[in-house]
Amino acid sequence: MQKTLPHRFTSVVLLIAGVLASFCSPLFAQPYAYVPNEKDGTVSVIDTSTDEVISTLPKKGRLGKKVQAAAIHPANQNVYVVVRDKNAVAVINTQQAKQTALIKVGDEPEGIDISPDGKLLAACLEEENAVALVDLQANKVKHTIATQGKNPEHCVFSPDQQWLLASNEESNNVDAINLRSLKSEYLIPATKHPRGVGFSPDGKWAYVANEAANLLEIVSTADWKVQANIKVGLRSNGVKVNADGSRIYVSNGGDHNISVIDTATRQIVATIPVGQRPWNMALTPDGKKLYVANGRSNNVSVIDTQTNTKLKDIAVGNLPWGVVIH
Repeated sequence: MQKTLPHRFTSVVLLIAGVLASFCSPLFAQPYAYVPNEKDGTVSVIDTSTDEVISTLPKKGRLGKKVQAAAIHPANQNVYVVVRDKNAVAVINTQQAKQTALIKVGDEPEGIDISPDGKLLAACLEEENAVALVDLQANKVKHTIATQGKNPEHCVFSPDQQWLLASNEESNNVDAINLRSLKSEYLIPATKHPRGVGFSPDGKWAYVANEAANLLEIVSTADWKVQANIKVGLRSNGVKVNADGSRIYVSNGGDHNISVIDTATRQIVATIPVGQRPWNMALTPDGKKLYVANGRSNNVSVIDTQTNTKLKDIAVGNLPWGVVIH
């Protein structure tokens, strides 16, 4: 004869099963996209499972009068946002939905990046011709490194964390900073007005968008020389490389579209219309969707990377600068 479990025990089992099911559900596992809205001084939060804005950070007020780049820590829930009018980077705890720290980094920061190990944040200081390295445990600037070029805008760590590239808008070149010596050891000539930078996953190649030349330049990290270039769209600026290195996505601000490049052939395989003045982008961890901030449309375009088609435009705040996803 089969025994019946006591009612109290059955209730506990069902409760535990429900909790486990919620943790395993697609909604819980799905990452979120964070979009800094430059003129609003806020960050829009998008649920990538529904492609809807679910909240705005911070809950009350705004971070500042002009926010720009954002970065997200690889191991925790902190989002870092440039607050240009305060010469600082704000730290936002996404669980608490509030700013928890403000890190003074130097004069006129714009682009930022976090090292793969999560220990350092790099901030390009446009008016100082320098890059600040922030210790993320102490939330303090650890080093300020002079660039050889002028007006550094985008800062990107190499996958092995040995190098930091800074694209110099005014002097038309890119600094390659050795993070061991803490010095700029190479100055890579660029055609005109370098902006976004991306690395291949193996670190052998760096890709630099040249806004005023409408080019993507391909740099060998073996000698830090330009090996080739690809003609893309008008006012190319943002660069994003997928996880296996097979595709490069370039945002073309003047053409309102995205160029999709096959790295094996170095040819454009698709051109995808998006909103007005697309800027910076992010891929979901599985690489299936690309999110593009459209600065003049005040929205984010969602692209299916399997079919290279736009799925949706999501309204966000005023003048979205970019997207980060975690």
